[in-house]
Amino acid sequence: MSFFSFLGAIEIGLIFSLVALGVFISFRLLRFPDLTVDGSFPLGGAVCAILISTGTNPWLATLAATAAGAAAGMLTGWLNVKLKIMDLLASILMMIALYSVNLRIMGGPNVPLINDATLFTMLQPEGMPDYVARPLILAVIVLIAKLAMDWFFSTERGLAIRATGSNARMARAQGVNTGGMILLGMAVSNGLVGLGGALFVQTQGGADISMGIGTIVIGLAAVIVGESLLPSRRIIYATLAVVLGAIVYRFFIAAALNSDFIGLKAQDLNLVTAVLVTVALVIPQLKQKLSKRKPR
Repeated sequence: MSFFSFLGAIEIGLIFSLVALGVFISFRLLRFPDLTVDGSFPLGGAVCAILISTGTNPWLATLAATAAGAAAGMLTGWLNVKLKIMDLLASILMMIALYSVNLRIMGGPNVPLINDATLFTMLQPEGMPDYVARPLILAVIVLIAKLAMDWFFSTERGLAIRATGSNARMARAQGVNTGGMILLGMAVSNGLVGLGGALFVQTQGGADISMGIGTIVIGLAAVIVGESLLPSRRIIYATLAVVLGAIVYRFFIAAALNSDFIGLKAQDLNLVTAVLVTVALVIPQLKQKLSKRKPR
């Protein structure tokens, strides 16, 4: 793997670590199987791309994309909490609806950003190549998002969200508005995903309607790989594990696709993803079996 490919894998891994943090909130903290991610990721990208292409400040465009993702997540939660639609079905309905919404926002299948200013062109230091500057800028953004998430889930509202996911009946008995916590948790989750989509289109030079396909699988893979690398119940280490999982996942994907002796090509991406997730799921089971066999 070349140095350029290595930095590219780090760059994409950092972007999808935001998606993985969002998936971690919905799947692990709220116990909410959320497929909205496949729609809120391109939603964030679509909103950001169309605003930047029409002359909006990239900071405002990125903020609007984050808010759009949060609104999509909150609407999914509303379908579940208020209309009593099963959580998985509610997220599927929202994912399907967002495909048409994204097409409507973009006015077509894609929006190019080749010659438009982005966060990365604004923040890039003079004399530093863009392929070096982008991972550094993304690392700072991800670090801020991780620290903010660690802080939020140690507050009263954050703990209420975690309590809702752990035992909703017990949380209600303690006076927690579990419905409101689901709405808030889903908003934070998909807000992070929308932010990831906004940063993705700014690094890739445009938005495309198909960019969200398989996003939930990538997010889950990052969560599972991270939990295998750094298992912990403390939120500060759990979020760190998710970020590391996303980076390691993209690194192994890039290494596999750039290894000529393996013979893998771009169309084998889903196959490599399935194998990595399978290995990540099997490793903890093997560790348990080996620990039981050790003589005491």
